[in-house]
Amino acid sequence: MPELPEVEVVRRGLERHIVGRTFDAVEVMHPRAVRGNDVDLAEVLPGLTVTGTGRRGKYMWLELSDGAALVVHLRMSGQMLIGPPGSIVSPHLRIRALMGDVELDFVDQRTFGMWQYAQLYDGIPQPVTHIAPDPFEEEFDITAAARAMRLKRSPLKSVLLDQSVVSGIGSIYADEAMWAARLKPWHTARTMRQRDAVAVLEESRAVMARSLEQGGTSFDSLYVNVNGSSGYFSRSLNAYGQAGKPCARCGTPIERTVVGQRSSYFCPRCQVL
Repeated sequence: MPELPEVEVVRRGLERHIVGRTFDAVEVMHPRAVRGNDVDLAEVLPGLTVTGTGRRGKYMWLELSDGAALVVHLRMSGQMLIGPPGSIVSPHLRIRALMGDVELDFVDQRTFGMWQYAQLYDGIPQPVTHIAPDPFEEEFDITAAARAMRLKRSPLKSVLLDQSVVSGIGSIYADEAMWAARLKPWHTARTMRQRDAVAVLEESRAVMARSLEQGGTSFDSLYVNVNGSSGYFSRSLNAYGQAGKPCARCGTPIERTVVGQRSSYFCPRCQVL
């Protein structure tokens, strides 16, 4: 699933190419892509102009001229692609939106993603208000987030994935942050020191910032930017998916374990805290 950096890369692409454009026509080609809506997007969106973009965690949205927002969740395989009208051909095309001389298409092979029209509350769409701020938001309080982590009885890996504690971190960047902070994935969050909880949150932001510089992490063709290009941060991973390869810090082979029913990759020698 695309995590915060991948979603942010797509948001930035939409910011460059879509803001200021008006929906002329919208065609919904699969009902699952618009589930959860109380309105018909094909009727509501035409005539509305995109005035800005936003993101929290793995959610992003287009701000609309009527004061509402179009929330986009990519989930496992969603893609927001921009091109000349008729240029994007895919058997997995779920929504087509004409905006002047460009077309905004939502392609989703597994049909888990969605577009949802929603009202804004203090700048956040209603479907997104239930998740915690992510490490890139101004209102993110790292000290408070670390304390919230230390209230949990779950393993650290599971807590980093808990979007009610901190949003945007998925399995890739959780493993990378724990490797950088030298913390064990199965360590019970409640028994952590405050400084270690702060450190792993700092490292999560740092590794996601580095990923952003490289366009995110692409392991297959399902995650791409709005122009169809892939990110290449996968070449810089130290832990995630590196089982059997030497640790970049000490040379010990990286191991794989399962924590909270999720694969987790770690160095058995370095991650000792």
